[in-house]
Amino acid sequence: MVKNMNTPPSQLGRGRGIPAVKPKDMKGTLIRLWQLTEGHRGGLGWILFLSALASGSAVLSPYFIGRAVNCIDAGEPGLRLLAILAALYLGDWLIRFLQQFLMAGIGQRMILHIRTSLFGHMEKLPLSFFDTRQHGELMSRLTNDVDNISVTISDSLTQLMMYGFTITGIFCVMVCMSPLLTVIALFAVCLIFLLTRAVTKRTKVLFGQQQAILGKLNGQVEESISGINMVKAFGQEREMTEKFMENNDAFCQVATRAQIASGYLMPMMNVINNLTYVLIAIASGVMALKGRLTVGDISSFLLYSRQFSRPFVEIANIYNNFQTAVAGAERIIEILDEACEPEDAAGARSAVGVRGAVSFCDVTFGYRPDKPVLRHINLEIPAGTRVAVVGPTGSGKTTLINLLTRFYDVQEGSILLDGHDLREYRLGELRRAFGVVLQDTALFGVSVRENIGYGHGGARDGESDNMTGGARGHVSMEEIEKAAGIAGADGFIRRLPQGYETVLHQGGAELSQGERQLLTIARAVLDQAPIMILDEATSSVDTVTEQHIRQAMLTITRGRTSFLIAHRLSTIRDSDLILLIRDGEIKEQGTHRQLMALEGEYAQMYLTQMGQI
Repeated sequence: MVKNMNTPPSQLGRGRGIPAVKPKDMKGTLIRLWQLTEGHRGGLGWILFLSALASGSAVLSPYFIGRAVNCIDAGEPGLRLLAILAALYLGDWLIRFLQQFLMAGIGQRMILHIRTSLFGHMEKLPLSFFDTRQHGELMSRLTNDVDNISVTISDSLTQLMMYGFTITGIFCVMVCMSPLLTVIALFAVCLIFLLTRAVTKRTKVLFGQQQAILGKLNGQVEESISGINMVKAFGQEREMTEKFMENNDAFCQVATRAQIASGYLMPMMNVINNLTYVLIAIASGVMALKGRLTVGDISSFLLYSRQFSRPFVEIANIYNNFQTAVAGAERIIEILDEACEPEDAAGARSAVGVRGAVSFCDVTFGYRPDKPVLRHINLEIPAGTRVAVVGPTGSGKTTLINLLTRFYDVQEGSILLDGHDLREYRLGELRRAFGVVLQDTALFGVSVRENIGYGHGGARDGESDNMTGGARGHVSMEEIEKAAGIAGADGFIRRLPQGYETVLHQGGAELSQGERQLLTIARAVLDQAPIMILDEATSSVDTVTEQHIRQAMLTITRGRTSFLIAHRLSTIRDSDLILLIRDGEIKEQGTHRQLMALEGEYAQMYLTQMGQI
């Protein structure tokens, strides 16, 4: 009915070797967690009822054992009492089984809702949120922290309910039997409470250090694995391992001290319980000699005293589990409290059918307010203009694109699309008005066909579609193949094991960087967005492929407003407008011919690349 007192502490606690982390605001977090699971807690009332029944078995069984002892002492048959005890134990097993069965379903439904809410909220967060946090740490919140809550809800919650009823019921019975012996039992409980408080206060700092080092270690592992190619290319395996060993050793030392400190708790609790058991046995024996208690009463009270203290020991053992879960909930709620991307204003304009006329009106922006990246940008771009943006690294070229797509909002000035501020448009429709090819390719673990058709719902061939990201209308397989042909990707795609149905892994790791870039360009070719953005689209391809891409770029930008960020100036000579940005300001602008005639910085850059200087 209760766990063996000799059960190792590791089995009584979380059982996962993860130390507790004390939450900053337990009460507030529990309230928020309760609110978060609203509508998904159906069945908890039955769990509460079953916990009360299970506690009733714990309260009644010592009483009937004492009655049975009295019968034996009096030489009377106790078969009826033994049958009642057998029924109590069988009922207890059935109740606990049903309780765990119900709690498994309820707990997982609640966790499903929490994980879905967290992931859904993270999708709505602005890019600035992800730019300032380690991806490994965010993944830890979505997996480890949610898992900690799952363990607590499924296991610890039912135990806490049952222990609450057990403690209350046993206490009432003990007071009725002997107030004096009850005081002795309460004295032991007070000692356990003070001991638990003293130990957890000392281990709090150690556990906090342990989690800090663990977060650092997880971040290093994530960076090392994601950048393993670079590590091997620069021969940094030993340095990477040494750094890992340094952090791992620090984690081991802190964790060892924390576990040793917390390990004092269980043995000292057992000592207190055993001494209390002896004291109650002596006191009850004296009372029996005076005729105030029977032998059966002594047996019952000794069992009650043991069962009265055991829930406190168990609660102390799951306390770390509970704290870790609440701390994890705090980290989850911290993300849920992050402000999402701004909601569309009431009466927001539709971006469907925009022509693509763009105006920058005295735009100033910096990722940090005290360090502007763009300064007082003023620019008029008629619809259908092919604009090329060049300049040294860090000059603000990509920032210009981030502002256009509203990954970030301007801090001063405004950006107009067809004469209206970008912030007046519905955000989802606004972003669908842009077709994007970024310098860093983004491919998914699905087929080549689905990667090219990303955002269009895949091809209309009756096959399953597991792509997400919004739909701009289904496209046919013929359209996908045509787009790949224009981008120069059809040839290598057909050489893949399953052609267009080849499933890519790890972001297309089996392809070269240039081939991955061609797929993203094919995706842009397929797009019918009125505004195209190509950020270093030819940075990872050879010169022959570059010529194919240049033709593809001319095709996909014809009749559309387009922004081309490039370091290879040969790919942007046909642009209607070339902007040279340096130090966050437009230093030169004009056509290729005009800028060459100007003989300024652009001309120097171009002649240098052509080998004429």
